[in-house]
Order: sequence, then structure tokens, then C-alpha cells
Amino acid sequence: MKTNFLSTAIGSMPFNDAEYAIDVSLGSLDAPIWPQLSAFGLLEQMEIQYSENIPCATVDFEKARMYFKTDGDYSEAFGEFYEKYESANETGNFEFMAISEKYSKGLYTLLNRLQKDGVKLPWLKVQTTGPCSFALTIVDETKRAIYYNEEFRDVIVKAMGMKSRWQIQKFKPFCDNIICFIDEPILSAFGSSTYVSVSRDEVVGILSEVIEAVHAEGALAGIHCCGNTEWSILIDAGVDIVNFDAFEYGDTIAMYADSVKKHLENGKMLAWGIVPTSAAIREQTVESLEERFEKRLDNLASKGIDKNLIISQAIITPSCGTGSLDVADAEKVFKMVKELTKRMKEKYGV
Repeated sequence: MKTNFLSTAIGSMPFNDAEYAIDVSLGSLDAPIWPQLSAFGLLEQMEIQYSENIPCATVDFEKARMYFKTDGDYSEAFGEFYEKYESANETGNFEFMAISEKYSKGLYTLLNRLQKDGVKLPWLKVQTTGPCSFALTIVDETKRAIYYNEEFRDVIVKAMGMKSRWQIQKFKPFCDNIICFIDEPILSAFGSSTYVSVSRDEVVGILSEVIEAVHAEGALAGIHCCGNTEWSILIDAGVDIVNFDAFEYGDTIAMYADSVKKHLENGKMLAWGIVPTSAAIREQTVESLEERFEKRLDNLASKGIDKNLIISQAIITPSCGTGSLDVADAEKVFKMVKELTKRMKEKYGV
């Protein structure tokens, strides 16, 4: 599929006004996002936002954290979960894994805006916390990552797949094409001593299951990782869009040129996170970002990949979410994404 510098973004925004966040999203991006707004509290944090109705998930408001309570008998809760999972796959109704308005002000604000305006967008993007990041970040009551409990890990993988499908279904009436990003920042630590017991095959299998769930709804699946990782893992998992921090780690994608070439030749895409989501944004101009982007594109092309192919299947994004930025910096990120996208499309006549 040709995307020709289509622009989109990662989910988080720092704004405390949901309507304004939607204005920024719709006004800046070819594929608008629903914003994850941590300013509205604990329930909108990255993993917690996707935890509703997962068995034994416990939100501790006093300590501002979430954990899984595994020390009791959870067989009945798991049995009910799997019954609903099987039923949902048969009926196509994933409402039991819905994200409520209590957990996502931005999602419902965008839905309401689209319903009110009565428009159909060419593109729209949703997002789900990746199962690896979720399970390696959230712990049990003994502070052990829940990933290492295979029963709970399987439930989390299936829950993230269903939450992806639910989102896609909710937004389908309002757009022609949906992208669902699976956000996996933890993969930047893959292979480190911290996660030495996490195998490559395990990660590929976990990601593949969520990707297949996204594909079951006719959407494109992307994986976002904002650090350096073994990019061929994402490609081997069957993802349509590899999203990476092209500002800081732009040349690392070329280390996997053979995999990337096959990925692109199969009609899949690279989403270049070329606009930084750090204090570095303050020094950037459209010209400086264009120059940096061109160097990244040329470096990948020098590995034997047709630059026209790279361009035709390129997407432009910020390097990560903007949720941790000052409002002014976040606003500049979206301004730069919009202006750089326009510049690149005009330059290459796409």
C-alpha cells in the first residue's frame, strides 16, 4: 500500500482539554489519533487505560499503581474470561473488553466529534498498549513482572487483541482505513540482561497474536518502539507498519536491510518518527528535520533498497508520544509533523 508520507502520531498528549486535543489531532494529521490524556488521572496511564475487565487487575489509587492479585483462587474469573473470549470470536462482539469513558476521555471525545460532524475520514489511527510492554511493566503482589506467569500472560495477550478489535469496530463507520498501533516501548530493552529470559520466538508469537486480531477487523497493524531494538522481530511477527524513532535511531533500521527490503517489497510500510518528542524539538525547523530525514532515507537506500519504494511506503510521525512534554513543546511537535509532511509530499510530488 502506498502511503506517500502520510502523517500520524503516537497516542499520548499533555493537554487537559480533550476538545483541544482533538482539534490538534484533526488539524495536524492525515491519520488523526484519539488522544491518551494522562492529565485526567491515573486511569489514563499507558497500561492502566487498557486494564478494564482483565481478571485480577487491581488499581491501587492510594499508591497510584496497578498490579495483578494472583495469590487467590482465580480459576472462576479465568474460566469466565475465556468463555467470553470464545463467544466474542464467534459473534464478533467485543464489548466486554471495551474501554470506558472513565478510562479514556480522548477516545469518546473523538467519537462524539466525528458523529457530530458527520464526516468520513480517509484515515484514522487507534492504539493499544503492547502485550510485552504491559506484561513486563505490570507486576503481581510480590512485585514480579506478570509476564513470567504464563497463565496471566496469555490472558493479557488475548485482552489486548480484543481491545484492539473493539476500538477498530467503534471507529470503522467514520473512516475508510484504520491503523492500529501496538505500542511496545519495552522492546528497546530486548536482549538486555534485565530481560535475558524473554525469548525472541516468544515475543514474535505474542506480537503475532495481537497483529492477527487487528487484521481480523480489516485494519493495518503497526508496532511502535521508541528506542533501538531488533527491528526484524517486528517484521517476522507480520506487522504492516514498523514505527521507530528516526530522529535518534534512524540509521538502526538499515542494520536489518534484508528484512526491511522484503517488508517493503511485500507492500508494507515504515513509519519514520523523525520529529523529536524531547527538548530537542525547540531547536528544530522544517529545514533541519528535512535534512535529517533525507540522510536517513539515503542511508537505507544505500543498502540496496529503491528509494522510490521507501518513499511510496513512508509514514511520518513524532518519535514518541508527547504526553510528557510541556504544552508548548507538544504543540510544536504537531506543527512540525504537519509542515514536514507537506514539504516532503511537495518535494516528491506525491
